[in-house]
Amino acid sequence: MEFLEIIGTIIGLIYLWLEYNASIHLWIASIVMPAIYTFIFFDAGLYADMGIQIYYVLASIYGFICWKWAIDRKNKENEAKRLKISHAPYRLYTPLSIIYTVLTFAIAYILIRFTDSNVPWWDSITTSLSIVAMWLMTRKYIEQWWVWLVVDIMSAGVYIYKDLYFTAGLYALYAVIAYFGYKKWKKLMITQ
Repeated sequence: MEFLEIIGTIIGLIYLWLEYNASIHLWIASIVMPAIYTFIFFDAGLYADMGIQIYYVLASIYGFICWKWAIDRKNKENEAKRLKISHAPYRLYTPLSIIYTVLTFAIAYILIRFTDSNVPWWDSITTSLSIVAMWLMTRKYIEQWWVWLVVDIMSAGVYIYKDLYFTAGLYALYAVIAYFGYKKWKKLMITQ
């Protein structure tokens, strides 16, 4: 699995560069990378991380559609303009928090009851946060970077614990890039 992990890490680095630059091509890497990590996480016993890879593929297709063809509803002239980087409306914070909490407990229950996972809570927390972050990213909400920062730091620790050192290194780099990605998207938000 180490070779597969190296390939997944390389594609992850490409994805990260594309996301940092707000390139629509990030969605292509975001479809390929989960296919690889499905096998890696299954082998490591990270079942929630494995399961979320299917969500990533579907969310990536949705994200591509949103970024390519979604209309910016805030556009006062009602012209067909592409989705722009913006802040998540405050009205979304409560529903997203509820979704995160429900998902965390549901995934943890499944992992504890039906798998041999030895990190069910960590796996469920990072998986639930990732679901929220990915949705925020599909809508080009800048707050996705802060959620990814938390996910990346926690995930790096879990992957070290599971002896997935290349992946842990990738997620540690993701954490650093999440900070700089926020700053870059903030500049892009002003200039778009």
